[in-house]
Amino acid sequence: MSESISPGEPGGDLLLRTLAMPADTNTNGDIFGGWIMSQMDIAGGILAQQIAAGPVVTVAVDSMKFIRPVQVGDVVCCYGAVKQQGNTSVALHLEVWVRPRLSREKGSRPHFRVTEAVFTYVAIDEGGVKRPIPRD
Repeated sequence: MSESISPGEPGGDLLLRTLAMPADTNTNGDIFGGWIMSQMDIAGGILAQQIAAGPVVTVAVDSMKFIRPVQVGDVVCCYGAVKQQGNTSVALHLEVWVRPRLSREKGSRPHFRVTEAVFTYVAIDEGGVKRPIPRD
C-alpha cells in the first residue's frame, strides 16, 4: 500500500459508487467477490482511460485481499490513485469502501474498507496494439 494512503480514510479519488443488489450475491448471501473485483476494474478503467487519453486493457491485478463482506443494499465506493506510470502502462492503487445500508449516519463518507489491490492497465490503439501514453 502506498505510504500516502491512510488506513482509516479512503485513498485517492472517488471513481465509482454503486448499490450492491440481490443478483450480486454468492451462496452465503454476501456480495460475490468477483462482482466487487469487476466494479474495481470498471472504476480503474475509467481513470486509466483518462490518463491514457484513449482505450486501455487490464493486464494484471496484484495483492487483492478481501477484508470484510458486503451485504445487499450496501453502498459500494471505489477509490483510486496512480501508483506508477510507465510509457505504455499505468498501475493504479484501488480501494473499495462501503457505507452499510442500515447506517443512520448522514453524509457520503463510507465507513469501512472491503478490499484493495493494484490494477495495471496498458494503453492500446484501434488495432489492440499497445501504444505510448501521452505525457502532460
